[in-house]
Amino acid sequence: MTMREIRQAYLDFFSARGHQILPSASLLPENDATTLFTGSGMQPMVPYLLGEPHPKGTRLADVQKCFRAGDIEEVGDNRHTTFFEMLGNWSLGDYFKKEQVGWMFAFLTRELNLDPARLYVTVFRGNDQVPRDEETVLLWKDAFVSAGIEAAAVDFSERDGLQGGRIFYYDEKKNWWSRSGVPSAMPVGEPGGPDTEMFWDFGPERRLHEASAFVSGPCHVNCDCGRFIEIGNNVFMQYLKTEDGFDPLPKQNVDFGGGLERLAAAVADDPDMFRIDVFDRARERIEQVTRVSYQPETFYAFRVILDHLRAATFLIADGVAPSNKDQGYYVRRLIRRAVRFGNKIGAREAFCGTIADAYIETYLDAYPELAEGRDRIVEEMTKEEAKFKASLEKGLREFEKLFSSRSAVSGVDAFNLYQSYGFPWELTEELAREKGQPVDRAVFQEEFKKHQDLSRAGSQQKFAGGLADHSEEVVRGHTATHLLHQALRTVLGAHIEQKGSNITPERLRFDFSHPQKMTDEEKARVEAIVNEQIQKDLPVHYEMLDLEEAKRRGAIGLFEDKYAALSGKLKVYFIGDEATAPSFSREVCGGPHVESTGVLGTFTIQKEEAVASGIRRIKAVLG
Repeated sequence: MTMREIRQAYLDFFSARGHQILPSASLLPENDATTLFTGSGMQPMVPYLLGEPHPKGTRLADVQKCFRAGDIEEVGDNRHTTFFEMLGNWSLGDYFKKEQVGWMFAFLTRELNLDPARLYVTVFRGNDQVPRDEETVLLWKDAFVSAGIEAAAVDFSERDGLQGGRIFYYDEKKNWWSRSGVPSAMPVGEPGGPDTEMFWDFGPERRLHEASAFVSGPCHVNCDCGRFIEIGNNVFMQYLKTEDGFDPLPKQNVDFGGGLERLAAAVADDPDMFRIDVFDRARERIEQVTRVSYQPETFYAFRVILDHLRAATFLIADGVAPSNKDQGYYVRRLIRRAVRFGNKIGAREAFCGTIADAYIETYLDAYPELAEGRDRIVEEMTKEEAKFKASLEKGLREFEKLFSSRSAVSGVDAFNLYQSYGFPWELTEELAREKGQPVDRAVFQEEFKKHQDLSRAGSQQKFAGGLADHSEEVVRGHTATHLLHQALRTVLGAHIEQKGSNITPERLRFDFSHPQKMTDEEKARVEAIVNEQIQKDLPVHYEMLDLEEAKRRGAIGLFEDKYAALSGKLKVYFIGDEATAPSFSREVCGGPHVESTGVLGTFTIQKEEAVASGIRRIKAVLG
């Protein structure tokens, strides 16, 4: 089965079981100041898992785009990627363990035709506060028996390995979920619960993972030898932390997440994820550009290029341009690492644009926004590649200058080359090695950590007061963005669409689609319109409407394409008294908002700037 076929089979399977299918959210979190990227399928669903009713009901499923910046350095082995698709299904107080375990087993063994004899699972072992999850063990045993397999359940022991088991009890560090970690770390009032993970066995002959130092000792499903790969995790949100321990939640939730690429590797029975079909077209183009093939000597470089340019393609499509800050920093880093490794295996001509184009063609059906943004994606890739190649040449000259003056390059020099020219550590180290000189990696890492600490401190300060805290100042800013959104549409035209926002107690930031810089006159008109609505002290309220009714009444959507496939009830916020006049603003939004605009104060635009091709940003304050 191809990735496309697996993706569709999953959605069809859960649709047939009463689940409403949701479109993927953006890779840029909507009104979430705690993180730069959407890194899991659960992330956009957290408010609903914590009790907020979902407009689509209690049974939901989707395929979510995800990006994890923390995995950039891990890419190069046969299974790590920064971008991936996560299959997800949720029960919000509806079905629970029995249905989920049975459905998962059926989907894997009947829809994907995976051999049940090569499936293994883990469950929660329990501790002094929460009992072991024997209910889930019994359900898995019944599932395996239905396939003619007696599944033994054993306590995991690294010393003893598999022990002839198929179901393994692991501790709270592996098989427990809550936002705050293990049970002992959970605050009173926090929900959490056990989870059960599923693994595919590639076979004992695949035991020595090519990027692992694992050469001996017992094997187990969570070890690092490459024999097993996790293909899904079922979280059972079952308990509430209390003063006395844990009580059952009145409404128990299910959250499943499964990596689509990992499932495709299991279906293909090939532990190298970079051989699955979505990489084929891009891999062939790399081979054409470099005139080398995908083989053990080039695995690392190919995988970095394949992963990084796929991730950059999706991030640019969602509105991120390469830059030196925030999300743009990671797009720049991805492209530059890809160029570096392309150069290493013989690429002498520009190639990032053609690789991006290969991915656009590959994902055309599932993600049409890639084709819609094709010109912008290829342009950004090509510009960044050209810019880095020029920096690369300057960095090489600077390296030679440093080396000729001292016959060595220090760890501080290596960091300065990295910071000033985007020169990767690996390249400095490799060049120095060719000249018979080591570079002090510990010093480089120390300098790099100082840089990270400064950047992190700045990021925490920047995002500390995001909408997630629901403070009074932030809620005021959120309502002001609705006024700003409509004012921009009034002044510039109906083509204006929101592309992102970030709100702190100190200021609001609003990204929107517009092809050119705003004039001073346009900014002044927008500012005047917003302040006029504030002075009118308009009431703010919401109604739960279905999609057609919301559109009939003129509501616009926050990232409206996200809602295009929805047919349930949506929360629509109105600013204005419709009994006396049409509302000034009508917008699909989860809230929260102030009760009337009079509390907003004075709205002032501080800056209007470009953040990407066709995307502008306004920074404003409320006085």
